[in-house]
Amino acid sequence: MRKPLIVGNWKMNNTLQETLSLIEGLLSNSLTTERDYVVCPPYTSLSLAGKLIKETEIKLGAQNMHFQAKGAYTGEISASMLKELNVEYIIIGHSERRQYFGETDFHVSKKARAALDYFLTPIICVGESLAQREGSFHHNIIKKQLVEGLRLVDALSASEVVIAYEPVWAIGTGRTATSGQANDMLGFIRKVLADLYGAATAERIRILYGGSVNASNIDDLMQQPEVDGVLVGGASLKSDEFLRIMTYLDRR
Repeated sequence: MRKPLIVGNWKMNNTLQETLSLIEGLLSNSLTTERDYVVCPPYTSLSLAGKLIKETEIKLGAQNMHFQAKGAYTGEISASMLKELNVEYIIIGHSERRQYFGETDFHVSKKARAALDYFLTPIICVGESLAQREGSFHHNIIKKQLVEGLRLVDALSASEVVIAYEPVWAIGTGRTATSGQANDMLGFIRKVLADLYGAATAERIRILYGGSVNASNIDDLMQQPEVDGVLVGGASLKSDEFLRIMTYLDRR
């Protein structure tokens, strides 16, 4: 059984005071050890967030990093810097990074390799636009992103990777893929992973759904057999709603 993983991506939100308030609202005795929970604050809040969640069930993640260990890369952060802050997870290749900052599958692959080399768990994002889905070539897009984005991830490391499917047309739009659409695509992703690494390894890789996840649809999404967890954006900024997502009703 793959352990469910709930990840909150705060994006460019929350001051230090807001970070304090949000995390205080998340700390709850109802968090089970049978699930993994991660919050990914902006860089400026990583240190504070790490201190607040120390010795709790919630783990610390970051939203991006550079693939080089150090150097003249103004404005960038390296894996070793994140490790020093006790970061355990790193979001790589989010659609907003691809859309606004020109990240390519090549960058994703290099970052994934660097993360694994520093024993960080990469959460590699893949997803298609509305035009690509309506044009019925979304499967080709997802397969290319997986094959190219995992090019530097060998079979020995593959089971340490997390994949997050985030249909671009459902991020921050209020639209969401139906639970059936999400399950079908995650099943397709697992087949691609099986082709790359073998069925046994593919069965160990956790695959998340991301795209307008909220307290109203979390129970239905998590009932799907291929959905191992969720990558949550806006709803992770509200402690009561994100806590409800973290404590979803498990009917499987």
